[in-house]
Amino acid sequence: MCPFVCAIFLLCLSSLSTAAKFTQVYKWSEMDFEWPSEATRTQALETGTYNPEKIYPRYMAVYGTRMFLSLEKLVGIPATLVSLPTTSASYAPPKLTPFPSWDLHLHDFGSCNKIEWAVGLQVDSVGRLWVLDSGSDNYCNAKLWTIDLINNDDTKIIHRFPFHGWMHDLVIDETANGTFAYISRWGELHMVVFSLEQNESWRVNTPRTRVISLALSPKEKPRELYLGKYNSQELYSIPVTALHSGAKTAHPKRIGKWSTIDSYRMVMDNNGTVYSAFLSDNIIQFWNTTQKFQAQRFYEAAGLDSFWPFTFAADPHGTLWIAVFDEERKPRYRLLNSF
Repeated sequence: MCPFVCAIFLLCLSSLSTAAKFTQVYKWSEMDFEWPSEATRTQALETGTYNPEKIYPRYMAVYGTRMFLSLEKLVGIPATLVSLPTTSASYAPPKLTPFPSWDLHLHDFGSCNKIEWAVGLQVDSVGRLWVLDSGSDNYCNAKLWTIDLINNDDTKIIHRFPFHGWMHDLVIDETANGTFAYISRWGELHMVVFSLEQNESWRVNTPRTRVISLALSPKEKPRELYLGKYNSQELYSIPVTALHSGAKTAHPKRIGKWSTIDSYRMVMDNNGTVYSAFLSDNIIQFWNTTQKFQAQRFYEAAGLDSFWPFTFAADPHGTLWIAVFDEERKPRYRLLNSF
């Protein structure tokens, strides 16, 4: 591991058992893409199809030596799904490589077979990256991709939804009866369930609960899907068995309240601890789901100024990765991990 990666700082974090040790892996004052040529980059800057000030990381997944980020879809962003290495032999932080290729992103409006707006990302147990794609407003429907990270990044559209826009996040549930994706849409009074084997999706109404963030409990116990409520502090749960039957309605059970509103992103680790980040707040909180609900502070970035301050993911080996974004100060982006 290079000296740059070995820059370590300890954060005094409250935890149920031990303080987490975070390593700063990379930092960027400005992110950039890995362009086919400098001439291509210059042309994109001149035409306004590229604006490095508009790079906002939103979702994350990690597998092997690669990290995948989805970026906010804005004018000036030529690709919304990118990859970067988790380690580097260089002191310079890596550039963002459009994933799986430039060709799958560079398109005219209405190219519905391209990646248009990558949002939620998850990697399953067989090394497939699932990519939730919001499509394009008023034209191309939302869709679901899989990219086989083991077999030459083989890329497929596995499902097209009967609607477009405002997809948010997903989690993958691999069961003895098949593989399911549970999907949230921004602040809707329903969620979406997709069955891989049936290649079917259906809506499940969640009365009085506008779902935003999702987390899935470990397999060792009867699985619960945890739901963060939009514009609220409240956390809910649903038994996953209630989602497999094709039922049109599920009734979330209230679990407790975080200390702040709008839990936009949650991650569950293998021990049953759920971590949550909040819009316009500079803290990540956690709760050990094996115990009575008690929200605790896990990580804080002092003075952070950002609407969407963090994205994070747990890799298959139990390492938690956190990307920190600051709208005002440099470095604007930092990547941390905790083993």
